[in-house]
Amino acid sequence: AGGIAAAFLRFFEERHGHRRLPSAPVRPRGDPRLLFVNAGMNQFKPIFLGTVHPQSELAQHRRVVNSQKCVRAGGKHNDLEDVGRDTYHHTFFEMLGNWSFGDYFKEEACSMAWELLTEVYEIPRDRLYVTYFGGDPSLGLSADEECRDVWLRLGVPASHVLPFQLKDNFWEMGDTGPCGPCTEIHYDHVGGGRNAAALVNQGSPDVVEIWNLVFMQYSREVEGNLLPLPQHHVDTGMGLERLVTVLQNKRSNYDTDLFTPILDAIRKGCRAPRYQGLVGDADVGRVNMAYRVVADHVRTLCVCITDGIYPGFSGAELVLRRILRRAVRFCSEVLQAPPGLLASLVPTVVEVLGDAYPELTRNANQIKDIINENEAAFLSSLERGRRIIERTVQQMEPSTNFPAEVAWSLYGSLGFPLDLIDLMLEEKGISLDSAAFNKLVLEDAKRKARGRQAGQPGNTNTHLDVHSLAQLRSSNVPATDDSPKYAYALGQHGQYEFSPCQATVLMLYRDQSLQEEVGAGQRCGVILDRTNFYAQQGGQDSDQGYMIRLGQQDVLFPVESVHLCGGYVIHEVTAVETLRAGDQVQLFVDEAQRLACMTNHTATHLLNFALRRVLGDNTEQRGSHVTAERLRFDFDTKGHVTVEQLQQVEKVVQDLIQRNEVVHMAEVPLTLARRVQGLRAVDEGYPDPVRIVSLGVPVENVLTCDSEAAMQTSVELCCGTHLLQTGSVEDLAIISERQLVKGISRVIAVTGGQAKEAREVGQCLAMEVDSVSLRMKQKITSIPEMQNLSKEVGQLTEVVASSAMPQWQRRELQTILKALQRSANTAIKKLELQQAEKKAQILLAKYCNQPVIIDTVPADSLSILMKVVNQLCDKSPGTSVLLLSPQASGEVLCACQVSKNCLPAFSAADWAVAVCTQMEGKAGGSPIVAKGSGNAKGMQGALTTALEFAQSKL
Repeated sequence: AGGIAAAFLRFFEERHGHRRLPSAPVRPRGDPRLLFVNAGMNQFKPIFLGTVHPQSELAQHRRVVNSQKCVRAGGKHNDLEDVGRDTYHHTFFEMLGNWSFGDYFKEEACSMAWELLTEVYEIPRDRLYVTYFGGDPSLGLSADEECRDVWLRLGVPASHVLPFQLKDNFWEMGDTGPCGPCTEIHYDHVGGGRNAAALVNQGSPDVVEIWNLVFMQYSREVEGNLLPLPQHHVDTGMGLERLVTVLQNKRSNYDTDLFTPILDAIRKGCRAPRYQGLVGDADVGRVNMAYRVVADHVRTLCVCITDGIYPGFSGAELVLRRILRRAVRFCSEVLQAPPGLLASLVPTVVEVLGDAYPELTRNANQIKDIINENEAAFLSSLERGRRIIERTVQQMEPSTNFPAEVAWSLYGSLGFPLDLIDLMLEEKGISLDSAAFNKLVLEDAKRKARGRQAGQPGNTNTHLDVHSLAQLRSSNVPATDDSPKYAYALGQHGQYEFSPCQATVLMLYRDQSLQEEVGAGQRCGVILDRTNFYAQQGGQDSDQGYMIRLGQQDVLFPVESVHLCGGYVIHEVTAVETLRAGDQVQLFVDEAQRLACMTNHTATHLLNFALRRVLGDNTEQRGSHVTAERLRFDFDTKGHVTVEQLQQVEKVVQDLIQRNEVVHMAEVPLTLARRVQGLRAVDEGYPDPVRIVSLGVPVENVLTCDSEAAMQTSVELCCGTHLLQTGSVEDLAIISERQLVKGISRVIAVTGGQAKEAREVGQCLAMEVDSVSLRMKQKITSIPEMQNLSKEVGQLTEVVASSAMPQWQRRELQTILKALQRSANTAIKKLELQQAEKKAQILLAKYCNQPVIIDTVPADSLSILMKVVNQLCDKSPGTSVLLLSPQASGEVLCACQVSKNCLPAFSAADWAVAVCTQMEGKAGGSPIVAKGSGNAKGMQGALTTALEFAQSKL
């Protein structure tokens, strides 16, 4: 297969003068709308859209050839569940492509493709069929006969050249933007002299599309109409897997040498029978499907991890996590392989793909480690999930639905995929109570939304009422010991290790009353003697997670939120089974969410310090909110925060991160804490003793009487959970800053990977703005071209306003875009005036001071037509003018102005209404100027009406 791809690249490079480019990474650069690079054209989008920076390397390309790594999964393109069922769906594939940017067009593109397939690859001509676009009257598009004729001239018999509709042979990048007809080359696997034209595009496995050549010649506007593109481009794509299948004389992609080495390695690593290529019912026990799933998914994992996408919790990372988990399930459940099989396939994948993509070779060990870590975590939760499902099913009444709260606890607490729960139940012939489950999902979403509007009283299960509090105290129920929430340390590889915590249920709380037990399926508040869960306070969101009863590993009680009330920590829990006071439980905090909160809370302190350093010592904190996703910080400020100040603040924070300062924490009597000079925020609300968090300086040094440490570094009173060293914050980007009220500013910031992503988006948008500026400076004389630029500036302005990017950069770009919008509008006005003056000169010469001018003139827009009328009336003040302008669309524009001498008897508005009514249209305006429009059918009658109306008034 390597030779086949190399021959493609060589053919275009050596015979036809194309530049060979490496594949872009599969993580899209700065395109927040895309999860993965899913087509060869992604990296060339700026060229097609015309937004490419004229001075960039990209803009210099004329002919290009490459092989692009593509991933299609989780978006609209590919349902993960289809992969493995058949022999041709993949999540990762290689796209061979040749491109022309304003260089060659249909003639050359088709003849090069034909030459490669029939002469270099020697595919028999009688097995190839080509399709072209058959036109679409509703869009006013005629058939692409130019393309049809090219194929006929190349010697393709007419019975093999077939027209198809929009769906098959018209390619669009999106709802708007570049598009055009395409021509596809199909291959008939059966051959033998038959004519397979009737099977093309009919979903037959015998006749498959192998190459698509797209001719970009139009641009679809927001209004839905198509305009011709100023430059024509060619974009072709041929899936390597399908091509290799054809050339190696196979019927399945999995039988080619792109996959057979991986399938052989799977066989060696497990006890399953060998791969036989079976599908559907013939594939007993889904063994063959498992081979295909694992072979496909491990390729995708290698490519994505190499390009910096790791299995995770949102976006592309979440899709990759699903791919990994699906592969692990097929390995362990169907192929009965021991753990580690997936990672053991990495060297084989590197052998198959490493020559084409050398970056894989460099990262092989890291890929293995990441796959193994993720597999181990998933297998342990899979095992527990399976036990929980088994046990629940045994206890169920016959012919009832699986309880929703158990499914919810699996999903919420173990991160157990929903499709997996469904599959496992399906295997047992049981279904989930999905109505009840959806209700839980909705409640959770509502609760999360409530949590976002902080300061709202929560629900009745987590906020103890006065009477219950008094009752707890009089029953001598001790306040909860929540010091275990601070029990964590750094392991030897720099990962955080959280100590386990056991506790006893002291009391349950539901519907404003204390209870000794709560039945299955109920939501309640649980009060424990001790806990390692962080309760919402100090602006930091509460932890989530689950608890289990000691000795009963298989019942998870999800903890959805945690609140502090009068010294008691209340855990909001869904009782999957009956819970009783006295139960012994073990607590499990969701570590990823906690770590994200720790990162963002420490980052908040860095930010507070940086703001004081940059804006001055009187910058006081007014409030903050820390969640796993981002941090919010309110502070008082004298004036607006400038772009430079925002940049300086980010820089101060980045320096502190780079220095990887130790975060010191200690509990201190309030009286001692009060003496510290420069300590942040001391009001009466702190419990005694208080917790001090100090960056880089041990707390005992801060407390010595002459210490000025708190003036030089960040020292705060804070009950939050923090990182132990600042380095793990990685980066901080302020993505929003605005004045809440006069004198108080609110900043929102993100850290780590999100900050990096925000910076990438910022860089990409800056390049787009730069490119528009440059194009604006070129001499543009056509009004439509200028209007398109103006529209582009408007669209960019919207994207810049709504994307997560550094705020300083957003402000810079907004300033530039505002100026660009102004100069575009001025330029359009100026061009319109020039056109209007020319037209007015001609009419003046024609009518030479007559009291009324009524005529038709060509004009591109109503505003130009109005300007022609104005010019005429300025140059000849005694004249009243009415002009009509027929448009290509069948509409007629109308504009008129009445000489001041003719008022009040003669009104422009009445004149326009009389004329436009004649054309079944509408009009309006003032006595002096008016405008309107109508239908071309009534135009001759309208001119007569205009004259009669004017004569009757003058």
